[in-house]
Formats: sequence, structure tokens, C-alpha cells
Amino acid sequence: MNHYVLEVQFTFEGVAKALYPVILQNDQELILIDGGYAGFIPLLEAAAHQQGLSLQDLTGIIITHHDMDHLGCLFELKEKYPTIKIYSPEMEEPYINGQKKSLRLQQAESLYESLPEEQKPGAYAFQEMLKQIKPVLVDATFAEGELPFLPGVRVLKTPGHMPGHISLYLPESKTLIAADAVVIEKNELEIANPDFTLDLKEAVKSIKKLQQLDIQKLVCYHGGVLTGDISQKLDKLIRKYANL
Repeated sequence: MNHYVLEVQFTFEGVAKALYPVILQNDQELILIDGGYAGFIPLLEAAAHQQGLSLQDLTGIIITHHDMDHLGCLFELKEKYPTIKIYSPEMEEPYINGQKKSLRLQQAESLYESLPEEQKPGAYAFQEMLKQIKPVLVDATFAEGELPFLPGVRVLKTPGHMPGHISLYLPESKTLIAADAVVIEKNELEIANPDFTLDLKEAVKSIKKLQQLDIQKLVCYHGGVLTGDISQKLDKLIRKYANL
């Protein structure tokens, strides 16, 4: 199983940022893990090209959870490359296909009235962005355990950031694709947006679960790649939230 970490660079409100989707490849499949915001197709194509890959060859995409920076471009991707299959965790499917309202939108709406007045315009704009995400039908869902279409890749339920959030582990290369279970900030691990994580206690439990793995390479959707002392850095993060 080959894996390629893409660096998708973009600018938001004048600040340079990057996301790090992953492409998994075996003899039959070329699978993208998460895709980015709406309008990101050209950026994804360029990032894949830098790795010697083409999105035209994709056979599918796995959505780890339904935040807009992971599936915002999904409708456009399916429209441009209609043969791509959409895969998601079972719990995430109704949010991706539009049967249920986004949990992130529900959270944003519930917090809105309690915000200071100067923050409300930005918060309202965020809600409107979430409402613009177009639903996409999921071709197949999966549960925890080895992926049937990618032998050698293990699905790990890592709830907290969202209830249906998953991470992926590649035992052969001892690589963890964390998605948003953890992020890298200044070469240290952190919980993704802890103030807006839907269940912080569950997020910490998920980190403890990840700590049981033999991880030599950690890929975070926000922050990129971390190697060396990963178990110790996970332990430091767990201790940071020990009083929950």
C-alpha cells in the first residue's frame, strides 16, 4: 500500500494556510482521503501532480467526517470525475447525503445568540457557508476494522471532534492518517479546535486509543506530517486535558 501526502496550499483572509489530504494506492485502487473546501479542485489537482499523480485516475474518496473543509469540494469532484466512488463511515452518511442537518451547523446555530454582537456577522457568514454545501450520495459505508476495498488499511473510530469521525491506520508502514483527531501546531500535537469539538472527553478517549498503536508517521489534516516521539507527544496532549 503506497500513500502520498498532498500539501494543498491556499490563502484565507490574507493568511497562508495548508491542508494535507492523503492518497492511498494499491494495484486496484487510488483513493483520496478528504478533499478540502468548495473550489479546491484545481488546488487538489496541482498537489496531486506534484506527487506524480492525477485525479483522473482516482477510483474513490473517503470522507472521514462531514466538516466543510473535508467535503466542501465533494459535489464538484463527483461532477468532474463521475466514476469516483464516495465512501464514508456509517454514522456520517446521512449528513453527507443531506438526510440530516450538519452537526457543525446545528452547533453554530445554537451558539449564535450567546456570541458578542461584534462576532455575530462572522458567525452568521459561517452558517451560510455551511448551508451552501451540496449533498452527495454515498456509494458505500464502512465500519471499524479493515477496509474491504483497501486490504491492509484499518479504520479506527475516533469520535470527539464529531461523533462519526474516523482515522485510518496503515500497519505495514506504521502510518496513522489522523484526519482531525489531532492537529500539529508548532511541532506539538493539539486537539482540533477544542472549543468547538463536539465532545472533548470523547476526543481525549480517542487520543488514548491512538496511543495504543505503533505509530512511526503521523499525518494530520491540519499540520502535515510528524515523525519521532509520537507516543510521547500523544501522552503530553492527554495529560494537558487530564482534568476533564
